[in-house]
Amino acid sequence: MADNNKAVLKEIGARIRAVRQSRNMSQQELADKAGLSLPHISDVELGKTNPLLLNFIKMAEALQVSTDSLLRPDVPEVKDLYKNEAMEVLADCTASEMEAIMKIVRELKTTLHNEKSKYTDD
Repeated sequence: MADNNKAVLKEIGARIRAVRQSRNMSQQELADKAGLSLPHISDVELGKTNPLLLNFIKMAEALQVSTDSLLRPDVPEVKDLYKNEAMEVLADCTASEMEAIMKIVRELKTTLHNEKSKYTDD
């Protein structure tokens, strides 16, 4: 497998892991919901294996997430999904809570931009 393909599989696996963890789901729970084995879930998350399309769809459905967001998060439609999700998260916040969250987001964005070379090839 070409190095570029390995990198893409690792990125997709990391996105799957991030979504799973954000949902407080263990790998075993994901495996059970998707009807897949625990070692397969682990290998996909680590980028060690290229999942069959049907297995990838099963994982996305078990996570209740768009396959687009797992595959290509920089696509404009996916960015819109994230924007809508952020608006839903903030919908019931007070003004002071929103201000605090926005301050954290700005600082995080700055850090991510400054440290980009540590986690991406861009």
